[in-house]
Amino acid sequence: MSNHARIASPPARPLLIFDGDCGFCRRWVARWQRATGDAVDYLPFQDESVAKKYPEISREAFAKSVHLFLPGGAVHTGADAVFHSLAAGGAHRRLWWCYRKIPLFAALTEFIYKKIAAHRDFFSKLDRLFPG
Repeated sequence: MSNHARIASPPARPLLIFDGDCGFCRRWVARWQRATGDAVDYLPFQDESVAKKYPEISREAFAKSVHLFLPGGAVHTGADAVFHSLAAGGAHRRLWWCYRKIPLFAALTEFIYKKIAAHRDFFSKLDRLFPG
């Protein structure tokens, strides 16, 4: 869910910050990029411009979860960031609706997101078994 953080220098369009050192993360971001097209920008948190432009978010926070920065300055993390970014790109809007309107769906998807994020190596191996 949105962590209610705000950034002082918001991007012109939605920007999803992810862990560029994580193979699992890179594969999923590539999938999301195909779904969102030019509507959402993507940048690994390891890019030196990220720390300079967004000092409000710690490196540790970036390493734990994806962050979606919106043009108004709002920050979303985890499953919230994923569903919001996909909807911003016109894809999977129903998932974003479910996340916002069904508390159990939001809680369950955040739980799953946190489990996957905590065990990326395992899920990366599992993910490679299924192409696409």
